[in-house]
Amino acid sequence: MARTDPLASAGRLEVVATPIGNLGDLSSRARDSLAAADLIAAEDTRRTAQLLRAIGVTGRLVSLHDYNEQQRIEGLVAQLRAGRRIALVSDAGTPLLSDPGFALVRAAAAAGIEVRAIPGPSALTAALSVAGLATDRFAFEGFLPAKAGERRAALARLALEARTLVFFEAPHRIAATLADLAQAFGAQRPAVIARELTKLHESIYRGTLQELCALVLQDSDLARGEITLVVAGAAAERTGSGDALLLARALELLLEELPPARAAAIAAQLAGVTRSEAYQLALRLKRAAR
Repeated sequence: MARTDPLASAGRLEVVATPIGNLGDLSSRARDSLAAADLIAAEDTRRTAQLLRAIGVTGRLVSLHDYNEQQRIEGLVAQLRAGRRIALVSDAGTPLLSDPGFALVRAAAAAGIEVRAIPGPSALTAALSVAGLATDRFAFEGFLPAKAGERRAALARLALEARTLVFFEAPHRIAATLADLAQAFGAQRPAVIARELTKLHESIYRGTLQELCALVLQDSDLARGEITLVVAGAAAERTGSGDALLLARALELLLEELPPARAAAIAAQLAGVTRSEAYQLALRLKRAAR
C-alpha cells in the first residue's frame, strides 16, 4: 500500500476548489493556497487569470488540460520534488470531477509527495443538496456520450441502477438527453435539472422525465448555461435483489452471439433477476445498438 510521507518532499500539491459561479464561494483557505503557490496548474490559464485578478492574487500559471496532462506530469512532479508548492485548479468547481488532474494527483501520490485537498464548491454536491431526491447513495456519471447511439446504450445499462444518478450535460444536448432518459428509464421517473448553480440566473426544474421533456421545448432558458441533471434511481420493485450492473454487462456480451430471449434467460440466472426483467433490458440494449 502506497503511503504519503510529507517528510519525503518539501513540496506539496494542493487540489483547490474554485467557485462555480459566485465569487463569494471562494474560501479564505483557497485564496491563501493560490496566493502561496509557486505554480498554479490550471485547466484554462485565461479563466484562472481572471479569477486571480478578481481576488487580488498574482501567480505563475501553467496549463494542465486533457490534451497535455500526460506531457506535463514529469516536469510538475520534478518541481514538487524540488520543494515547490503547486496548486491544481479546474475552470470551476472541484478538480478531477469531469475535469483534468487525476493523472497528476496519482503521479504525485506515487512519488511520495503530499497531496492536500482544499475543498469547496462543486456542481455535483450543490445539485444533490437541492434536488430533493435520495442522497444516501448516488452515482456520478459525468457527461454522457455525445453520439446518440452511444448515449442510449449507456443509459440502457443504467436503467436498473437503484442509486440516484447525477450527470453533467451541455445545454445544446439537454433536450435529446432528456428524451433518451425517458425512453430508457421510463417517462415517470422523477428528475431535477439544476441550471446555472450559484449564478445570477440559477434555476431548478423538477418533475418527471416526461414533464421535463415537454418543459425544455417550451422554455428556451432551460437549454442555456451550465446544467447538472439529477435522476432518481430505479424503484425497488424494478431492481429487486439482483445485480443490475452484472445483468447489463452479461447481456452486452451475450447479445453479440445470441438472440435476446436466449441471452436474457442466461443473464437472468447470472444476475439473480427475473427473465422478464432481463428480456426488457435486452431489447433496450438491442435498440440502442441499432
